[in-house]
Amino acid sequence: MKIKTYNKLLALLLGSSVTLTAASAQTFDQAYQAISAKKLHQHVKVLASDDFGGRLPTTEGEKKTLDYLTKEFKNIGFKPGNNGSFLQAVELSEITASADMELTIEGNGKTDTLEYLTEMVLGTSRVSTSETIKDSDIVFVGYGINAPEYNWNDYKGLDVKGKTVVMLVNDPGFATQDPNLFTGSAMTYYGRWTYKYEEASRQGAAAAIIIHEDAPASYGWSVVKNGWGGPQYKLYQADGNKQRVNIEGWLTLSSAKAMFAQAGLDFATYKTKAKQGPVNKELGLTASATVKSTIKRSTSYNFVATLPGSKVADEHILLTGHWDHMGTDDSLEGDKVYNGAHDNATGIAGIIEIATAFASLDKKPQRSITVVATTAEEQGLLGSKYYAEHPSFPLDKTVAVLNLDSLNILGQTSDLIVKGKGKSEIEDYLKVAAKKQKRMLVPESNPAAGSYYRSDHFNFALVGVPALYAGSGNEPINDEVAAYRAATLPKMKRCYHQLCDEYNPDWNFAGAVEDLQATFDTMYQIANSTDWPKWSKTSEFQRK
Repeated sequence: MKIKTYNKLLALLLGSSVTLTAASAQTFDQAYQAISAKKLHQHVKVLASDDFGGRLPTTEGEKKTLDYLTKEFKNIGFKPGNNGSFLQAVELSEITASADMELTIEGNGKTDTLEYLTEMVLGTSRVSTSETIKDSDIVFVGYGINAPEYNWNDYKGLDVKGKTVVMLVNDPGFATQDPNLFTGSAMTYYGRWTYKYEEASRQGAAAAIIIHEDAPASYGWSVVKNGWGGPQYKLYQADGNKQRVNIEGWLTLSSAKAMFAQAGLDFATYKTKAKQGPVNKELGLTASATVKSTIKRSTSYNFVATLPGSKVADEHILLTGHWDHMGTDDSLEGDKVYNGAHDNATGIAGIIEIATAFASLDKKPQRSITVVATTAEEQGLLGSKYYAEHPSFPLDKTVAVLNLDSLNILGQTSDLIVKGKGKSEIEDYLKVAAKKQKRMLVPESNPAAGSYYRSDHFNFALVGVPALYAGSGNEPINDEVAAYRAATLPKMKRCYHQLCDEYNPDWNFAGAVEDLQATFDTMYQIANSTDWPKWSKTSEFQRK
């Protein structure tokens, strides 16, 4: 009997409409080789199309994205991963600040009014239609860090209740490049803008404003402006997030220098003091501002799908990546859509490819493979934060997390970058996978960007689950790839969080395929072992 005829008869006997196909069963090597650039192009072209509207949470673009994922994962045989559903509801507060705002700095006989978007941005994390600071004393608090383990506290002996704290971006290690200070050039979480607002809130400040500089922030002012110019999402809190400072924001570097000059102080002098040790300084100036916002409570969704393990189904290897981007700005002329092709339609395409590889295996992995495609990453890793606080599967049964964000579009490389290299034993498995490809694991070339703290795996690290973030490389495999890389890299960097992050059919996904194969291999090794990868002794994270 021919196999197709047999499969049809078997399906009828089982009362199923599903047609079984022998071709779907593959060995590991076959599944590994089936990860393809062609399919990556197909997925990214759809997800980053204008029709998806930039994939902003709670919009029609979200619905289309989730529908696309649901169809793909149903087709390959993954099961709903959240109590019988592919969707995990994430309750959000949508806060959209009015552009009609000013920040007024007064003191020393002068009043300076800063303009929104060109000189500063302001907003609030509070669920409130209006937040105001009036004649709030301004205090420079260095890097705005309170880190007992580094013997560093910029708030020591300082009462900032009701005051406006102004601080530098990144941390002292980056500023000094001293490997013995914090972690040297590699940013710590203390350097992230999210931490700085959190700490200012704990200290009781009324407002917290960060001074932007391109190098320590690792992005230009346009990224700040675009990120703050539309709706801001926060996880819904019953108390309206009242524990946060009234107003949060950023200043351009030129505005910060002018503010210090108004106070009769030299910005460069205090920037130098800030990197030499904890510092704070009353500027003798006051700040006034009102942020009016429209508030909307809304629901977005994480996408959760699982392939049950063949032996230990209650133990999970997670693959994460965010599906969201920045949506559509109808106030613009011409192109209005922030398509987010590289960031992160590529990562979602990669997740689909790895999931397809696992689903096609003739021998399913012993542990479960679970995908969590998160919402609202661009708003501060909110979807992954929610999942980490409300996991579909217990965290003590979550063996490891691997994350995909902005895949390699620059061609094959002889190295493989590990963000935050040295943090966990997951790298030991990745090293085995990379060796098969004759590649070496290397740290990121710009550790000051703090990449390990800027994507969804980080929220799992915070709750103790070992998490890996790896991909791309810096060393092209030949002159042809080097030339392509040199021509493509500047635009890729320029288009981060810009309108020009659009799908390009000429992108070279050969390097992305190798990175995905290495990730697939790493997950496969862990899923078919009884090992529980540990954090390294030097990591700031440990199992809870």
